[in-house]
Amino acid sequence: MSVINFEGSNYDEVIKDGMVVVDFYAEWCGPCKMLAPALEALSNARPDIKVVKVNVDKQASLASRFGIYGVPTLFFYKDGQVISKTSGFHTLDMLNEWIDNSIK
Repeated sequence: MSVINFEGSNYDEVIKDGMVVVDFYAEWCGPCKMLAPALEALSNARPDIKVVKVNVDKQASLASRFGIYGVPTLFFYKDGQVISKTSGFHTLDMLNEWIDNSIK
């Protein structure tokens, strides 16, 4: 499954089913750029998890809704409920560990 770039107004619909990792990022953010390949690899390695990227500059109201003040910030949803969040750069191994610990 490929990474989804969220550009719509149906956020709640996108995250409502299954497991979803949402990456709140910015184009100008160095750690966000470093995280992008790990998210792509996660998306390919774990087809059971949907990976969604939200540009905070283009989706300012959504970033405000969730209190995003630093990027990258990652939310992990299961069936529409936030079960974990983290921020900063993560390797693929770190992402897998975060997800696995979150669903235990």
